[in-house]
Amino acid sequence: MNLIQSDFNFTVRVSPLLYRPRTRRFFRPPRRQPPRSAETTGSVRGYAVGVDNKPATCTADELHYVSIPDSRWSLALWRYLPASNAPSTRNHPLLLLSGVGTNAIGYDLSPPQFSFARYMSGQGFDTWTLEVRGAGLSMHALHSAETSLPVNLTSRRGLRGRWTSSNSVKDSSLKVTRIIAGQQPILPSFSELNERLSTIVDDFEKQFDLLLNSNWDFDDCLKQDLPVVMEYIRTVTKPKDGKLLAIGHSMGGILLYAMLSLYGFEGRDPGLAAVITLASSLDYSPSRSSLKLLLPLGGPARNLNIPSIPVGAIYSVIHPLAQKPPFSWLNYLVSAQDMMIPELLEKLVLKNFCTVPAKLLLQLATVFEEGGLRDRNGTFLYKEHLCKSSVPVLALAGDVDLICPPEAVYETVKVIPKPMIAYKVFGEPSGPHYAHYDLVGGRLAPKQVYPRIIEFLSAQDVIHLSEGGTS
Repeated sequence: MNLIQSDFNFTVRVSPLLYRPRTRRFFRPPRRQPPRSAETTGSVRGYAVGVDNKPATCTADELHYVSIPDSRWSLALWRYLPASNAPSTRNHPLLLLSGVGTNAIGYDLSPPQFSFARYMSGQGFDTWTLEVRGAGLSMHALHSAETSLPVNLTSRRGLRGRWTSSNSVKDSSLKVTRIIAGQQPILPSFSELNERLSTIVDDFEKQFDLLLNSNWDFDDCLKQDLPVVMEYIRTVTKPKDGKLLAIGHSMGGILLYAMLSLYGFEGRDPGLAAVITLASSLDYSPSRSSLKLLLPLGGPARNLNIPSIPVGAIYSVIHPLAQKPPFSWLNYLVSAQDMMIPELLEKLVLKNFCTVPAKLLLQLATVFEEGGLRDRNGTFLYKEHLCKSSVPVLALAGDVDLICPPEAVYETVKVIPKPMIAYKVFGEPSGPHYAHYDLVGGRLAPKQVYPRIIEFLSAQDVIHLSEGGTS
């Protein structure tokens, strides 16, 4: 707890830098929609960005956007086309869902050698990685009347409401960090991290509009976003049976579990041929998960009307401390010792994490309550109805995962009917060991984890043309 207190004590010290007016543009103007090469019509609105207009950040073959009805969000989908020399032709497209507060980079860290998404496309899967609200290249349409032109805080013209909101966030941020933080600073002085902070602040300013537009939770992702995204992928790829394969890491796997539970309870077909979860669970109550360090932040943030927590910025600031004791355990939250190339681990930490809405944290905090994750009303327990799903599931865990330990993974696995579930823990007593991200990006994952994934997906990649019949 002292570590959390000191981390936020440091955040208090740098808050004036994050919020003070500057002569250069502070708020990011709304991004204009790039030219489109194709557009989907019908019940789902979406389009593919022209190849020449795809941002360099996106290392996929294609970048698509899907508009979410009754919201201002357009979600980014990174598409990796099946390799021409793939060993097999696949029947279903593959959807990848990442963890809380992360973007698509985690699945495509350093292509082609360290890229899970590129590996899957190399095996013949039409692979799509979703960036949820507030992550990566997903876009939120701000009020056009105030932000149709580039904004400069020195004039503040037309921005009184937004400037007032930013000051409110600043004041509330200081309050919440003082509540959480102690008065015993143990972090390095500001001058020692000044160069890194300068870069982080620049990135923070570009994301600041997201801090003010983070009024969404887990149920929004589950009930609004995921069905629309899946329908868009079906429309583009046209699988014969209308189904997708899906892999979810961390919160991505929680979303898939919750979807299977909800649709099973309602007697609906989720449109999934098979699901793989990586380090995911609906119920963390029997474990000593370090996720408890993050989720309690949602309470103070809600009480002080702070819409989101800049987890990515905070993690980037404290990352240099994780290189030596007593803070080296911070890296072990992500990867076990010697399981990731240091340069790739640094890229993951600095480029993969985003802001996290307080409402999302508050709902995810119910995974530690008896019975596990609940809906936003607290009345529907997702684990309770998972037994009603008939979708095959492969659940993978890491032996030294501090965020989602094997006992947490098994707490969900045990409620799924045995014919529908396969479960494996990666890691050996004498090593190698697997932490939270190693199942996706560890140096041994391509040799040990990926083949097990391909084996399972290949067995489930069957077209069901009618009830009781296959082809």
